[in-house]
Amino acid sequence: MRVLGVDPGLTRCGVGVVDSRPGRRAAFVDVGVVGSDPGASIDLRLLAVADGLETWMDRHVPDVVAVERVFAQHNRGTVMGTAQVAGIAMLVAARRGVPVAMHTPSEVKAAVTGSGRAGKEQVQHMVARILGLAELPRPADAADALALAVTHLWRPAGALQGGDRHELTPAQRAWAAAEQSARRGSHRGAPTRARG
Repeated sequence: MRVLGVDPGLTRCGVGVVDSRPGRRAAFVDVGVVGSDPGASIDLRLLAVADGLETWMDRHVPDVVAVERVFAQHNRGTVMGTAQVAGIAMLVAARRGVPVAMHTPSEVKAAVTGSGRAGKEQVQHMVARILGLAELPRPADAADALALAVTHLWRPAGALQGGDRHELTPAQRAWAAAEQSARRGSHRGAPTRARG
């Protein structure tokens, strides 16, 4: 299974991709940040994030998208932008028929570090160790996105729809894997979509 983790943020939206491996292991695929210009209007910023997430979906063709569940924070402006970007990530996935799962920050910390109260640096260190990375994934948004993806591999609950994806028969799973592989192959040589 390939998971695209999304740590929603309006200025910096963390994205990370991991693949499942036998023996409850995870393999690093890619990590980065999709950004938007803080000086631009909110509609254009959301469009920039949507375009960036579309590019990541095209490049990696995930089986599921794991998004951080947004909770109220003291800064209402920050939580509004974060919630809007979470919605954009869900929309981009739903348009492609890719299941979406949501995980809380404490759930992610507990899955990766063993403690729901772990700090960002501890999460970064554990993500690097789990994925066998020589350096800590930076910025923290990128590490959080990888942590989300790892969490979903280990705790696949939280699917909004298509949750039965994890209850397929072995034959159905093999068929779905073959379909995904064929789709990945067809996307590799696809030209980048131009916007005008």
